[in-house]
Amino acid sequence: MRPDLDTLVQLMPFASTLGIRLEEATAEQAVAVLDHRPELCTAGGVMHGGALMSLADSLGAVVTFLGLPEGATTATITSTTQMFRPAAGSVRAVATLVHRGRTAVTVQTDLYDGDERLVSRTTQVQAVKAPRESA
Repeated sequence: MRPDLDTLVQLMPFASTLGIRLEEATAEQAVAVLDHRPELCTAGGVMHGGALMSLADSLGAVVTFLGLPEGATTATITSTTQMFRPAAGSVRAVATLVHRGRTAVTVQTDLYDGDERLVSRTTQVQAVKAPRESA
């Protein structure tokens, strides 16, 4: 069953506020776009690094979330980003599952500019918190 992409974004209010648009999402890979807007920029109309890292973190969380056991939750434990070039326009993000373990999930997210050049790469580890047992 294909998840409702708009609903996935709405589950993350900050991602929704940023304007992240999911194009596809599975437990193995997700693709999203963040449109260029002045309020997401720093000097010279360049997308702010925090906006780019927020896109990567949010998309990695989607991949993690879609593979969780029923009732489990997740949160980012670590996130490392390398920036390669400024993005002066909209960016496309591709998050790919690296490893899914019982207690942690590793996802790599690459961001691309309009010319399909690599803007940044983020590797994050997400904790998997087991569902609470009912009394």
